Amino acid sequence: MRVTIAEVARRARVSKTTVSRVLNNKADVDAATAIRVREVIAATGYIPSAGAVGLARGVTRTVGMLVPGLTWPWMGEVLQGVADVVESKGYGLLLSTANRGADSLEEFSRQVSAKAFDGLLLVEPPDAVRHLRVLHDSGLPVVVIDDRGRRPSFPSVGTSNRRGGADAARHLLETGRTRLATVTGPRDFGCTSDRLNGFRDAILEGGGTLDPRLIIEGDFTSESGEAAILQLLETGPAFDAVFAHNDLTAAGVLSGLRKAGRAVPADVAVIGFDDIPLAAHTQPPLTTVRQPLRAMGETAARQLLAQLAGAPSPSAPLVVPTTLVIRESTAVVSVQGG
Repeated sequence: MRVTIAEVARRARVSKTTVSRVLNNKADVDAATAIRVREVIAATGYIPSAGAVGLARGVTRTVGMLVPGLTWPWMGEVLQGVADVVESKGYGLLLSTANRGADSLEEFSRQVSAKAFDGLLLVEPPDAVRHLRVLHDSGLPVVVIDDRGRRPSFPSVGTSNRRGGADAARHLLETGRTRLATVTGPRDFGCTSDRLNGFRDAILEGGGTLDPRLIIEGDFTSESGEAAILQLLETGPAFDAVFAHNDLTAAGVLSGLRKAGRAVPADVAVIGFDDIPLAAHTQPPLTTVRQPLRAMGETAARQLLAQLAGAPSPSAPLVVPTTLVIRESTAVVSVQGG
């Protein structure tokens, strides 16, 4: 088995910090202790890790990252953006998920207590880790990616959700749609209100109104999109376009319309949000508002590393802009006949 710094410390009858100080040639370790530690290192064949060497300096050259899970369809792009930046700067990445609930968070808390990383990137922070605000206030650098929970005490990197919602509405209006519906995300997410408000604002600017009966709350799953559209078709007023707050919901909307015998885009235009790989392969291919997912990961990682280097936290969230990607699901349909 590989010898650990804890084993070296036990055999030398010192703390792990003292071992690390010896490895870093610190002058505040007495000569006899340093000799004893080095003798144990030589006898055991211990190979120090970067974390052990950095422990005495109070740094690990490791960035922690906590995410809800790895099954979110856009998570890979965000992670790749983070990894590209931290690895290029000689940092390691310690990834944790919260998908096992309390057990995951307990393990994560141990990593925080052990100072296993120098700073933390947080994606959609779970409510169970509210104590991170205290840690941040006490000096742990934290940057939130896509702060859907609106925690203004943390520096954050997001995207232009309100502008993206407005772009969706303007595009639908420009294609001649007049009765616009929307399937939102959970109402307590910041991005949900931003996307909905931008969508509503653009409709008002165009001289129309957003009928509250055509606003259905979803949960960012395809199942909620299909259920919402079937509900609207059964009980709601007529509509000729749907803005879904993410692409998975939009895929569910497409499925529901197909089951109901409604053609897209001839009867109903559909637009999503995110531009995950699925969007280009739905039937028909989905018009969507592209979130710059990899760029968001890169920006957050650069911001965190800047804070670790002593730069002040930004006074406002960093925003990476969205772009509209037009595909067949919102194509203008020509009217046949005389």
